[in-house]
Amino acid sequence: MDENRTATDDARAPEVRARTLPVQRLANRLVRGLLRTPLVCRVVGRRLITLYVVGRKTGRRYTVPVAYVPDEGALLIGTPFAWARNLRSGEPVDVRLKGRRRSADVQVVTDEPGVVAAYVLMASRNHQFAAFNRIGLDAAGQPDPVDLHLAWAAGARAIRLVPRPLGQQ
Repeated sequence: MDENRTATDDARAPEVRARTLPVQRLANRLVRGLLRTPLVCRVVGRRLITLYVVGRKTGRRYTVPVAYVPDEGALLIGTPFAWARNLRSGEPVDVRLKGRRRSADVQVVTDEPGVVAAYVLMASRNHQFAAFNRIGLDAAGQPDPVDLHLAWAAGARAIRLVPRPLGQQ
């Protein structure tokens, strides 16, 4: 162990790296409204969806706008925030995608290689996602491996959503 480090230093959890805005509630409310507005949702919804999450223990309903990256017919999202712990692989969740509410099948990824691979894809395709999650990019737009590890260590998880066809809700 390093001379300057103590056992309590090693026991502390890494800090959450994603940044929330001071006016996050207001921003989320505005974005949710835009994602429900006809025509506007087509533009805003190119990178954003609304997730309808129900708390496992409390039953509380969360309506969360999140950025996504399309990936082979699925929507890939990543977050370190607590609401994501309510999502479970194999349990569908409702999403609002391009103005339409539908069910989506969920696959949650929490292991380091899986989260890092998903975050590489999301950060390289969406530089705002990288900035929000404090992931540096090199000159070629590739994410910094140390930042990717730190994001995972701080609790980041990746969620792969596969929207069901509108008739299969």
